[in-house]
Amino acid sequence: MKKVMLKSSLSLAVMMASTQVFASGFAINEQSISGMGTGFAGRSSIADDASTVFGNPAGMSRLKREQVTGGIALLDAHTDISDVSASHPGSSKGDMVPFIGVPMGYYVKPIDDHWTFGLGMYAPFGLVTDYESGFAGRYFGSKSDVKVMTLQPTVSYAFNDQVSIGFGPTINRITGALESALSVTPAAANIPDGKVKIKGDDVALGYNVGILVQATDSTRVGLTYHSKVKYKLEGDTKVNYGVLGLIGQKASQKYDASLSLETPESVDFSVTHALDDQWTLYAGSTWTRWSRLKEITVENSGVPGALAGQFGEITEEQNWHDTWAHAIGASYQLNKQWVLRTGLSFDQAPTNNTNRSPRIPTGDRKILSIGAGWSPTDDLTIDVAYSYLREESVRVDDNNGRQSYKAKYENSANGFGVGATYRF
Repeated sequence: MKKVMLKSSLSLAVMMASTQVFASGFAINEQSISGMGTGFAGRSSIADDASTVFGNPAGMSRLKREQVTGGIALLDAHTDISDVSASHPGSSKGDMVPFIGVPMGYYVKPIDDHWTFGLGMYAPFGLVTDYESGFAGRYFGSKSDVKVMTLQPTVSYAFNDQVSIGFGPTINRITGALESALSVTPAAANIPDGKVKIKGDDVALGYNVGILVQATDSTRVGLTYHSKVKYKLEGDTKVNYGVLGLIGQKASQKYDASLSLETPESVDFSVTHALDDQWTLYAGSTWTRWSRLKEITVENSGVPGALAGQFGEITEEQNWHDTWAHAIGASYQLNKQWVLRTGLSFDQAPTNNTNRSPRIPTGDRKILSIGAGWSPTDDLTIDVAYSYLREESVRVDDNNGRQSYKAKYENSANGFGVGATYRF
């Protein structure tokens, strides 16, 4: 019973299944549609539009006109679940991720020859998953909805034409709601499952800082640091036991809940190199400190003594490890109006074979991207992008002493992006 409750509670922090996003763990990559076209290669060195507020705040110094960039990425994930073995009967359809949209918006205004101001709003983390009601692994997670939205006011300073720096504090709001089934009777008993539902939210501060160097006339290098963010989610846990009068308790109970969570820091290093007036090459690597996620502890207050050992304070090991993501890309300036883009990315998963669950059935992945930018006038650019993600197959092997669930997961996803930049 202890782990049943914890698997639900975990979701506020780590159940953002990466089958739904194009970055490892529960991070989201989609903060730029133009960057999506090159597989986010050169993320911290491109600085082509106002989305550099996220990619590298120092890049705002390259934008000589006031401008607004906005867009949306649409994500369509697919999962094939096979080789299922479960203690309780159920289905494993694999269609648990709905079609979702990830919005983004940025504004940049040059102040003088040195200073530039910017403002960004984007989603760095998030997930919606919803397994079918009879899912065989429902005791380890059935429904999840978590969002993180970030507001980032930013400034950059250009020392000269070669070197600039940028800094922006981040104001981050996380909200989460989730459900799991709860079995309070033997599997053979013809009594409906109970249900655990948890929700919580918090606002916390972080920061992004970057440096951009025009090393030669044709080569730029960028380095960006995204800080960790510490949250303490406050909310409640509702438990419906499914059987009236269970161990002297009401059929439904509600407890105050809190969960401490740190989203990890990351460092991105990128290079942009112009071969000639038409071809530009991009490369980059991102290191993310997922090893901060060793364990998750959920504290429920107001739990009566008879249940305190099960629902009071619950801890489960995660043992995630640091990851590297690498990307290469290219763009071709077809003419004054059109630029074509492509990229290839390789991304490690932070999970391990021992602690992987249906909430996060993720493995290492490869991502192929294509995109284009159309500028009908000097003031307007419209960007489109498409990405295809394929993960290595992984196995889930969960057992909490009362229920068990084993399965093989094969994940893939399609991403579609459209955005626009208008220059004043």
